[in-house]
Amino acid sequence: MRLLNLYTPLHKLLDKSLVFEGLAPLLLRLYLAPVMIQGGWTKYQGFDGILDWFGHADYGLGLPFPFVLAFLATAAELVGGLFLLIGLATRWVSIPLMLTMLVAAFTVHWPNGWAAIADANSWMSDGTIILNEAVLNMPDKLAAAKVVLQAHGNYERLTSSGKLVVLNNGIEFAMTYFIMLLSLFFSGGGKYTSVDFFLAKKFIAKT
Repeated sequence: MRLLNLYTPLHKLLDKSLVFEGLAPLLLRLYLAPVMIQGGWTKYQGFDGILDWFGHADYGLGLPFPFVLAFLATAAELVGGLFLLIGLATRWVSIPLMLTMLVAAFTVHWPNGWAAIADANSWMSDGTIILNEAVLNMPDKLAAAKVVLQAHGNYERLTSSGKLVVLNNGIEFAMTYFIMLLSLFFSGGGKYTSVDFFLAKKFIAKT
């Protein structure tokens, strides 16, 4: 009973934090926007290569209508990233961006499992969730690379910015971005922190 009596004042105390509720969507947008803009800009600069990779079945994805899909992926990330930055049409642009992340996850990264960085010690690489032979064999390969670099290179300089790792290129980043975008789809750009909020306040409230 005493616990129930505490619930209401504690709940009201937490409700006071809602004045800052636009902060969470803002941080999500500021995190995602440069990632998407960079991805779109990279595709734009190397569009011919992206087009070839999208369409070629032997060494690429072998997708139908490669020009259309490459163009849409590039535009979604570049334009969508700019819109996310200012919080304009946030819920709308999150839809093509989520689709782009799903396509990337399931057509490009899925065979590599979950992890972005190969870590044989991770419980997600030991067969409990996903068995990834490339990750499990990584320690031997990394040890061999260290031997070569220690013998023939300036190993201390090469590792001065961090230890050597092996890129696994799994679905981790694509799915993380998807979840963040899904959150923005439901929350919108954020109260007081997005163009969407002020447009809605000006136009929708009057209808």
